[in-house]
Amino acid sequence: MGIRDDAAEVRARGWRTLAALHGMIDTALEKALQADHKLSVVEYTVLDALSRQDGWHMRMQQLARAAALSSSATTRLVSRLEDRGLLCRYLCADDRRGIYTELTEEGRALLAAVRPVHDTTLESILAQATEVPELAPLVGSLAVLDPAQA
Repeated sequence: MGIRDDAAEVRARGWRTLAALHGMIDTALEKALQADHKLSVVEYTVLDALSRQDGWHMRMQQLARAAALSSSATTRLVSRLEDRGLLCRYLCADDRRGIYTELTEEGRALLAAVRPVHDTTLESILAQATEVPELAPLVGSLAVLDPAQA
């Protein structure tokens, strides 16, 4: 194997490690959020992203990026959450083509109730991942990320 092949293998190994950690986290969070609150990880991600905005709203395109979804998947997800009374959509006053999405009081209340479950589950699964030699360095690197850049 040449130098180029070694570099490609290192990147591939890194990606597999990241995917393995993501899979562990995603599976644990999905199970906990569904069991306690009938909420999926991506639904939590949307509610959480909206809660972190000044004025509690985002354009649909911003929300799609925050949730790592396509525009059509975001529209379907927002419709489901809107049907549950967790968020609402309205037209942007400055740009009538723009649609904002905003948390409702019910959405804020559910997020407040589910956030401790999310955080406890995440903490637990990351602690378990530190026991896996291949995952421990990646978990350790999460602790040194600058929250201001997130």
